[in-house]
This record gives sequence, structure tokens and C-alpha cells, in this order.
Amino acid sequence: MSEPHEALRRTALHDRHVALGAKMVGFSGWEMALSYPAGTVAEHRECRSGAVAFDVSHLGTVRVEGSGAPAALQSTFTNDLTKIGPGRAQYTHLLDAFDGSVTDDIIVWWRAAESFDVMPNASNTDRVTSALSGFHDAVVTDVTEGRTVVAVQGPRARDCLAVVAPGAAEVGRFRVASFVFDGVECAVAGTGYTGEDGVECAVPNSVAGVFWDALLAAGVRPAGLGARDTLRLEAALPLHGHELGPGITPLQAGLGWVVAWSKGEFRGRAALRREFEAGVPRRLVGVALAGRQPAREGASLHRVGSETVLGTVTSGNFSPTLDHAIALTLVSNDAPLKHDEPVELDVRGRRLPGRVVELPFVAKKR
Repeated sequence: MSEPHEALRRTALHDRHVALGAKMVGFSGWEMALSYPAGTVAEHRECRSGAVAFDVSHLGTVRVEGSGAPAALQSTFTNDLTKIGPGRAQYTHLLDAFDGSVTDDIIVWWRAAESFDVMPNASNTDRVTSALSGFHDAVVTDVTEGRTVVAVQGPRARDCLAVVAPGAAEVGRFRVASFVFDGVECAVAGTGYTGEDGVECAVPNSVAGVFWDALLAAGVRPAGLGARDTLRLEAALPLHGHELGPGITPLQAGLGWVVAWSKGEFRGRAALRREFEAGVPRRLVGVALAGRQPAREGASLHRVGSETVLGTVTSGNFSPTLDHAIALTLVSNDAPLKHDEPVELDVRGRRLPGRVVELPFVAKKR
């Protein structure tokens, strides 16, 4: 995860993370908090039982406005905006036009009739901006630099947030609203990446530090990208570059529901349709390992005692909730695996025993 620190961008909360003793690492061109002194496992468990705040300002925000904005999004992304409306959020994909693989997975905040905030992964902001540019009567602007995004997550997230910003605490799941903090208009969506209840708040940089301080004073604990990754893995939420990315389509990742075949043409539709009609070659499978040692990305999956490679781990880590290691694997559909079937994961020549389990590993909270 770590990158060299030269020329890394910093969020408006950088100095506060450093003052809290955060371990800072390079991630997708940004210097981000990986963990705080309590450690990733403690932060993970706090999110499952209390409330934590993640600085996720490295994610992009691409604003799309104008009378042509809805059509631009409809013809660019896989999901169908007519399923929702202003004041709602939607998960969607940007596909590669040639093979239908996922160029990026995105949350769209539909803020007003002709105004959208498109939230791509950090490293893909330029790609998404480029894909949306050039549509008639749609103005596309990268506004990432001017705002800070704080994800407040956990079963106590709303109670704590209500002390700081009652309007933000009230927004429903996958709803989008505005709220005022310290006299400044902010935006909030009932979204997250942990499997827990919570929201994500976009606040202008001018009030970001005060907002962060108020959250911590209200009982929210800071958490870093390490805990965010183990939480999303337990919830079997895909990470771009692992479960999604070059060569991996929504159908292979088990996310066919993100594809609105009936809405008409969109980028990558023809290529994805060819895969659908030919038969999806592989699928995402969950494996629970017997011990605590994780099988990391790239480890091969085998039936017990077999040298035949059935699939490859895309993400693997220790699960603080389950107290054993877990792994997401892409498995060939030529080798069907049954629920609870024993398997082995090869980690540098050592076989780790596990079994096939249903996803998610830890049920998502509602």
C-alpha cells in the first residue's frame, strides 16, 4: 500500500492525523493515515461496536452539471439513473469499451435536478473526468481539491454525528442531502465502505479541521485505511485493482445487478454482452481459512491435495471479527466449488487449509 512520499498530495486534515500519531503512507498519490497508535485491529473493532471517522478525501469528486448531465451519466455508466432521482445515491461502474472490464467503480450523488457529484477512486479521477467530458450541455469539473470527505461509520455513528451536525445524522441509507456546519453548506450521503451504518460528509476545506475535531470530541475515534480495508473485506465489498479492474468484469465479480441492460447503450455494453452470452468464465468465491495467517493477493486456490489451480486470491487478510483469516478468490467456472467444501491456498509453497463460505463473511448492518 505504501508509496514514496515525494510529491504526494495531502488532505486538509493531514496535520491533525500527524498530531494524533498516525502512521502516514503513500496511497494512490496521496499521503494518507494507515492507522493510529491503537492499531488497525482496535480501529476495526471500534467500527463494529461504536463509531469511527475515516478521512477519505483521496477519493475524487467530479461535478457534472447542466441540462445534459443526466444523459452524460446514463451513456457513460452501467447503472440506470431512472431507478433513483435527486436526493439519492447510486453505485455504478465505468467499463472499458473494448473488453467490458471495470475501469472504475463509482458512487454518484444526485444532488439536484441537473447536478451530480461523481465519486471515483483516487487513481481514476482523471479517467472518469475524461469519460464524462465532451457531452452536449454537460459541464464537468474536478472539485476534489476544494473539499474534505469524512466517512463516519459504525452503530453509534449517527448518535455521535447528531451532536455535531444533526442534519447530516438524519440522512437515510443511499440518500443525499445538504447540511450546514459552522455556517457553511456541506453535503452528506448515507453511504460507506464498511458494512456498518453510517454516512460520508463532504465539507469545504475551510471548516474540515473544525468538523474533524468536533467529531472526535463527540466520541468518534479516528481510523485509517488499514481498518477500512479489513472492514470492507469482511463485508465482501470489492476493491478496485483487486476484485475489479483490468480483465475483471462486473459479471465475474458477482455485480451483475449494477448493469442496466434495458436502459440502452452505455460504454462497454457490447463487450460485456458478449461475455454474458458466451458464459462468464470465472466468479468471486469466499474462503475462510482455518488459522490466522492470511493468504494474500496472488495465492493460488486448490482442492485438497491437488496441484491444479482453480483460482487466485484477489484480497486476503486476518478478520478481527471472526478471529481467523479470510480471502476473496476469482475461481474458474470450469471448476465448480460447493459451499463448505474444503480447499487449500498455496502461500509460497505452504498449503493453508480453508473452506468455501457464502459471502459476505460478516453480514452487512442495516
